Amino acid sequence: MEDPLNITVLGGGRVGSAIVRDLATQDDINVMVADVDPVTVDRFRKKGIEGTCIDLSDADNVGRAVADADLVVGAVPGFMGYATVARVLEAGKPVVDISFFPEDAFGLNEAAKKAGVPCLVDCGVAPGLSNLILGRLEAALDETSSFHCLVGGLPLERSWPWEYKAPFSPGDVLEEYTRPARLRHGGKEVTRPALSDVDLVHFPGLGTLEAFATDGLRSLLTTCKTPNMVEKTMRYPGHAELMRVLRESGFFSKDQIMAASGLVRPRDVTESLLFNAWRFEEGEPDLTVMKVELEGKKDGKNVRHIYNLLDYYDPDTETSSMARTTGYMCTAMVGLVTQGLWTEPGVAPPEVVGRREDCFEAVFKHLTDRGVHVFHNLEEI
Repeated sequence: MEDPLNITVLGGGRVGSAIVRDLATQDDINVMVADVDPVTVDRFRKKGIEGTCIDLSDADNVGRAVADADLVVGAVPGFMGYATVARVLEAGKPVVDISFFPEDAFGLNEAAKKAGVPCLVDCGVAPGLSNLILGRLEAALDETSSFHCLVGGLPLERSWPWEYKAPFSPGDVLEEYTRPARLRHGGKEVTRPALSDVDLVHFPGLGTLEAFATDGLRSLLTTCKTPNMVEKTMRYPGHAELMRVLRESGFFSKDQIMAASGLVRPRDVTESLLFNAWRFEEGEPDLTVMKVELEGKKDGKNVRHIYNLLDYYDPDTETSSMARTTGYMCTAMVGLVTQGLWTEPGVAPPEVVGRREDCFEAVFKHLTDRGVHVFHNLEEI
């Protein structure tokens, strides 16, 4: 019997915790979590999971944390993600990352190839699962004409004033609300302001949500040929307008201003206030909803593929829906590497991995086995 693989998870937050718990259930894996919060680390240790309390914003500490790892999972906040993955690759370790960093992941390609290891990035829901679907359909269809993705994570109960809570760092959410949204129209890249182009969308059994432009296509603009592509984030109606008011009033600015207490960055104050206002209470239910539509041609026929996901908080495991859907997508991608299905050195976002049918099917089976169900419908149009 082969020795278990040592996997180090960098970051033990809400999603990182789901990743750790899932990996820890697998007999052929020894998992260790590294996090700056001693309470988080102690919680894992009480459950028999190895943990180390360490500041991962220090590159040297990242190197120490992954020294004994056979594979590394990156689950740190987005602003730390790129540098963290770069340090992991410098240590020669394969990595699967969910940190949603703003930098171009392909800037890490040379380092990954030099190390001779896979570097799978954006391994969440969207980007992540949505990318995997587009990659598979571009490979399976004769031609693709449009890709449209709507996705959102929300509290089940709407409560004033925000009617929203963040399953991850508010700073990462605000990045979505400030970074210009790139889309493709008629084969050309188009940039729109974040929070613009608001549509109302009705979901049976859920109700009406609003969808607005955010910069979610990311690597798809480089790796995919579909001439029309857009991704929108969904919230309860009214959220986009409220966020635009804050943004245009300067609350999201990173430039220092003089306040009565001295120089401050409005963004820092906003994040601090929203950290508590947007924090889920322990056991508070949430949901994740996603709809992907892709149109194209197969054997001379015009077709439309529709993928729907509606997932809820799991009270049995006390795991939030966003942690489940993001975390289990991540562990599915980990499985592709540990099982030898994906061994290619270099950076690979999910759409590249999804071109391989065996990898696509393995990911969907992994999600289904964990109760995350994605429903597929094929229409002739």
